[in-house]
Order: sequence, then structure tokens, then C-alpha cells
Amino acid sequence: MVSQDAAALRKTGFAPVVNADTRLLICGSLPGDRSLAEARYYAHPQNRFWHLLGGAADIPDLPALPYDERLAALLSRGIGLWDVAASGRREGSLDTALRDVERTDLRGLAGILPDLRAVAFNGSAAARIGRRAMAGAGGIALVDLPSSSPAYCAITPAEKQQRWMVLARHLDQGRER
Repeated sequence: MVSQDAAALRKTGFAPVVNADTRLLICGSLPGDRSLAEARYYAHPQNRFWHLLGGAADIPDLPALPYDERLAALLSRGIGLWDVAASGRREGSLDTALRDVERTDLRGLAGILPDLRAVAFNGSAAARIGRRAMAGAGGIALVDLPSSSPAYCAITPAEKQQRWMVLARHLDQGRER
């Protein structure tokens, strides 16, 4: 068996997708191999992210839109995307294989988004890393979501959607100002 050089397994994430109107920031852990290859968040066709978020944000056609239009639709609703890991070593795409994580400056980003009301974590690895990064940041709700990954099958797709619906509350709060 040929071992790969540890540096070859180091993977680097993407820049945040946010604007000054971002009220809700959804953070994953680190993009998977398919997403990295396509330079797109949640590019794997079996990942349910776009479906779950489309339901919660009341954008039912979100999964069918071209990628750039998906991002524009999110930004227009006050939703941003990022990851909690700037880089890490990982063979494959599973969060359980993620090692030697360099965190993003999540708290720093939150500090420059004047309308940010909530940070949601897509999966337990993102929540574990992201909650540490946001410790002590008052006034921002932290929301743990079940992973949109097809590898997470401890609950049904319907239950995942139900649990993701909590995001609608954070989006509606932003409109009440």
C-alpha cells in the first residue's frame, strides 16, 4: 500500500459568501472532494443542502437554479455561507476523517456583519468547531443542524427538513426591523 504524503491531504476551503445584509450565516465544516473539485459549496448531487435550505428559506426552486443564481438568491434573503475550517487534513470527504484543522476567523467575520443574528452549523463537526470559535460572542444565536450529507442517515430526510425549518425564524426576525 502506498501512503500519501500528509501535505497532499491538506485541503483548503472557500471564501465566505456574504454581504452587508447577511442575517443568517450557515457554516459547514470543510468542503468535500466534489465541492473542492468544482469550486462550489455543496456540489455533491446527493448532498441535500440546497433542498433543505430551499425549504427553510421558502425558495423551492433553489436546487434547480444555476450555482451563481443560488448564491444570489441566498444573499437576497440575508443568508450567507462559509465553513468553520479554513483548511485541514482529510482523506476523502467525511468529517470524521478531518484532522489538523485550521479554523476560519468566524468570530471576526461575525463582527463585520452588522445585521447578523444567527450562525447555523451544518452537522456536528461544524457545530463543535464553530461553537468554540463563537464562544463569548453575545447577541448571535447559534443553531445546530443535522448534517445535509448523505453519509448522515441517523434521521429521516423528512426529520432533517423539519429540523432545518428553524432557520425560517431567523430569516423572518431580520424583516421585522
